[in-house]
Amino acid sequence: MAKIPHRLILTEDQMPKQWYNLRADMKEKPDPLRNPATGEPVKKEDLYPIFCEELAAQEMDNDTPYFDIPEEVLDIYKMYRPSPLNRAYDLERYLGTPAHIYFKYEGNNTSGSHKLNSAVPQAYYAKKQGLKGLTTETGAGQWGTALAEACAFFGLPLTVYMVKGSYQQKPYRREIIRTFGADIVASPSDTTAVGRSILAKDPDTTGSLGCAISEAIEKATTSDGVRYVLGSVLNQVLLHQSIIGLECEEAMKIIGEYPDIGIGCAGGGANLGGLIAPFMRDKLRGERDPYFIAVEPASCPSMTRGRYAYDFCDTGKVTPLARMYTLGSGFIPSANHAGGLRYHGMSPVISKLYHDGYLNEARSYEQTKVFEAAVLFAKVETILPAPESAHAIRCAIDEALRCKETGEEKVILFGLTGTGYFDMAAYSSFHDGTMTDYIPTDADLQPGFDSLPKVPGVQE
Repeated sequence: MAKIPHRLILTEDQMPKQWYNLRADMKEKPDPLRNPATGEPVKKEDLYPIFCEELAAQEMDNDTPYFDIPEEVLDIYKMYRPSPLNRAYDLERYLGTPAHIYFKYEGNNTSGSHKLNSAVPQAYYAKKQGLKGLTTETGAGQWGTALAEACAFFGLPLTVYMVKGSYQQKPYRREIIRTFGADIVASPSDTTAVGRSILAKDPDTTGSLGCAISEAIEKATTSDGVRYVLGSVLNQVLLHQSIIGLECEEAMKIIGEYPDIGIGCAGGGANLGGLIAPFMRDKLRGERDPYFIAVEPASCPSMTRGRYAYDFCDTGKVTPLARMYTLGSGFIPSANHAGGLRYHGMSPVISKLYHDGYLNEARSYEQTKVFEAAVLFAKVETILPAPESAHAIRCAIDEALRCKETGEEKVILFGLTGTGYFDMAAYSSFHDGTMTDYIPTDADLQPGFDSLPKVPGVQE
């Protein structure tokens, strides 16, 4: 057998022309979004004041297995896709493992992450509907950057509410978002009623994604011709991100490999869902049995320590209720938390798969252990990973070392979601020894659980 290349990039002709909807193969579908006042399931039309109509349709469709990717979206995808599938030979050699370690690298675009895969279609559908602008939130900044870039392509005004802690830590993320023409606001802010309410209760808050979502939705719903878009969690976003896994599937067929273990960092769940989509499809159909691991920060442990319950998707409690693993919509990660993966809940699709046992395991890591893995990876594989991606790297290293102990030649696939070049303040903190590990206590988490809404007619 010929040696497997260090890096395999599909041709343009081999790039998928459809997105895959994982829900179509789920025997039990995710629980429906519900109206918080009545407890009734939300209809597609109920989402029109918030989302583009086509995106609302994708959000609610549990049955259509494949969606055609519009030609206009494919044309932009071709600027940076297909993305490479890399064999981590040097990491394997360093670890002395018999495992074959692969990573799908999504950092080779101007936004620096996988987020552009969903930003482009969301901006496209907004432009097609004739909207006047969009609003969104961003945590570490990858999503805000990607959407600013996508909106620049289609000539759409954009307002980004960035979590205040990240806004202060990452000035260069702010500047690239502004370079693409978007307005950016530190959240919570005094520009919205919900922002002013949050600041009145805690003037020194560093914010959260839940806060920023509330502000972005308020701005959208009070502005004519404007809609809100989100970069993770939602069904539509997992659909768009499936292009990651579909490219992986095709590339691995070419080299004659198949993942025994699939690993992804998990904040809202979109990149994880996108990476594992076709392999989870095989599992749901009973054709293969890969082992899937979701990796999250110990400081924001929605899957490993959260509750599987209906909850608001935002701090201001204006969104429909989603059933997911959650820490409570008011949860705010420690200000010492570096990088993204700071959302209080997990994608309803990922949550359902985890609850039903198809997603095998969730792990959490302290950030110093994550950055140790990031530095090692940078040294041996010559790519500086985003802090979010480094969670998956940490887990992949642990799994490869387990293979070393057992002698098993397993195939490990993980998602390298983006570059770390906009996260140098976090790397500096790690190198200077000022980075610390914060793990919330049970007492810290309890208020969030106590605040979970009671849904009329729904038994948790």
